[in-house]
Amino acid sequence: MNTPDPAILLKWYDRHARRLPWRVPPARSRKGERADPYHVWLSEVMLQQTTVAAVRPYFQKFLERWPRIHDLAAAELDEVLTVWAGLGYYARARNLHKCATIVVAEHGGLFPDTEDGLRALPGIGPYTAAAIASIAFDCHATPVDGNIERVMSRLYVVETPMPASKTALRELAADLTPASRPGDYVQAVMDLGATVCIPRSPRCAICPWRGSCGAFAIGMTDVLPRRTPKPERPLRRAVAYWMVRGDGAVLLRRRPESGLLGGMMEVPSGPWEEIEIFRDAAPVKADWVELPGLVEHGFTHLRLELKVKAARVDGRSKSDGVWVFVENFDEYALPTLTRKVVRHVLSHVGKGVAPS
Repeated sequence: MNTPDPAILLKWYDRHARRLPWRVPPARSRKGERADPYHVWLSEVMLQQTTVAAVRPYFQKFLERWPRIHDLAAAELDEVLTVWAGLGYYARARNLHKCATIVVAEHGGLFPDTEDGLRALPGIGPYTAAAIASIAFDCHATPVDGNIERVMSRLYVVETPMPASKTALRELAADLTPASRPGDYVQAVMDLGATVCIPRSPRCAICPWRGSCGAFAIGMTDVLPRRTPKPERPLRRAVAYWMVRGDGAVLLRRRPESGLLGGMMEVPSGPWEEIEIFRDAAPVKADWVELPGLVEHGFTHLRLELKVKAARVDGRSKSDGVWVFVENFDEYALPTLTRKVVRHVLSHVGKGVAPS
């Protein structure tokens, strides 16, 4: 079995590189064009725990609205959160906006060109710093995402289950990264993992590194990388309260800045608790009607079930939040969970109304 040769993979990448809206062509064909650090940063933040397919429309929407980092820095946070809505992990959007303001205010709109300099910015951790440094500035840096972990695990037959093997896989990936064209190389490994060395039924017959792959040689490509079984996510329950004013406006409330869905707008709900029953914590006295069924939503570390109660209320009573007509909901940063609650209500009681 041969040692993996980065040059072989780069030749493959020159022919088979994915066309992505934030990416420039491989060095062989880009005619001096360089990756835009703003585009690389924006795409890498969006791609954290999200798929390429999901990110494409959001990336294009952001660039249409804020073509330069100066434009993003000048935007209101609520506007950024609204455009981000549906992409999930909303702390990324808050850090995105904060990072843009710092790059403009303290760096003249230019990203630092070193890993250390990039890591000093909000929301940029080791992986994202390495990705920007290598792809945008061609630094000798090695970002290691799930695709690269899978490729390294199979190349070197790393049988330690994930996530315990992460450190070893990062070291193997770093040792293999060449001094020449490091930005193209790391994107080549990402593309190899995304299109050839895929999680199930990898396409070994067309892999440029097949002759160097230890897992292929011993028939273990389908079992690597091994993973420690994830514990079952805890289930939390709460009641959401759909409050409709006399003119049909509905009360929305902003969630706390910290925690899940921080800073996003929601249909008010009681605390999310690990309990057997749904605890009623109605914010105002009213003739509440419980709607049939549940709203279910999954987060990375927990599952949530919401019962929904609806009522007509006196809009003059003291309440934290804003009164919004349903047709204007798109003007606010509504996460997927809130949109599920809205759809659930409208399927039972209609637009902007509550049960009589």
